[in-house]
Amino acid sequence: MAASSRSGVSRKLWILASAVILAIALYTAGWFYAASVLKQNTLALLGSQQKRGIVAECTDAEYRGYPFRIGLFCSKVTVDDRENGISGTFGALRSAAQVYAPGHIVWELDAPSEVRTSHGFSVSTTWKSLQSSIAAKLKGVERASMVIEGSRASVVSATNTQPFDITTDRTEIHLRQNGDDLDAAISLDGTSTTAEGVAELLPKLNALVDVTLAGRAGMIDGSDPNGTALYNTKGELRSLKADLGEGRVANISGPFSFDDEGRMSGKLKLRVEKIDAWQQSLGEVFPDLASTIKTAANMLAALGGGENASLDITIRRGKVLAGGLIEIGEIPRI
Repeated sequence: MAASSRSGVSRKLWILASAVILAIALYTAGWFYAASVLKQNTLALLGSQQKRGIVAECTDAEYRGYPFRIGLFCSKVTVDDRENGISGTFGALRSAAQVYAPGHIVWELDAPSEVRTSHGFSVSTTWKSLQSSIAAKLKGVERASMVIEGSRASVVSATNTQPFDITTDRTEIHLRQNGDDLDAAISLDGTSTTAEGVAELLPKLNALVDVTLAGRAGMIDGSDPNGTALYNTKGELRSLKADLGEGRVANISGPFSFDDEGRMSGKLKLRVEKIDAWQQSLGEVFPDLASTIKTAANMLAALGGGENASLDITIRRGKVLAGGLIEIGEIPRI
């Protein structure tokens, strides 16, 4: 090969190598610039909520993932909604999105967490793993999903000083904006409820909640001016189902609302299948209340129509009325 030909090939290789190095340098500079902007915007977003009475903090915030991913990492997350009297603390946060698909974000959060309200309601939770994904649009979040494995929540209410624990093998939460409304579906598999001095409040069950909150689409991304509080909120409960297995199913559905004091009202339909089996299961868990449970089961069968019964439930500012007439309990305000 002539010297001039070898020189031409070498020149082309040098140009190609220089182009590759330049592209890598530009990509690297762009990635770190984007990370810097995202970090500033994230902190600014958290700070901008203060005018609405919401203070959120991502401790030790930094972006990682170069070269093909970009994600926010925090050593601790805290949220304080002073206007609605809700605060929460959480463990370390790790998130990631592919550079070519920045709108699809996956993240995981470490335990423990604690959520408190000004009405004396608090929930402390631990878990084995918590993973989530978010589908973002041009402004805000369109969909979000979460899977929690091996969770244990300790619940305390000022109106009932008896704390109780809820242990769940697997929890799934799915949220979706539906116009101005928010659709939410929550499933709990292998759930047990216990309390101090009581072996088990309820037999182990699977549960499902399917609900729409009117006008609360912004709850999914924090753009709702009311934050996460349910005060002055209306909704439709499509299904609140508890399944003990072997055909023992209870389901509640219907419209509901919360007033400005957090009191619940609604007109719901209760459907219970295999009332006798429910009576037997609950009687075994609460032997001291066996006679009361039997009376309640007989009343439900009489009012509702037999072994598989339906009953109208009216809730008036927290007071629960069977058939709209017989008071059977009270729901504490949120």
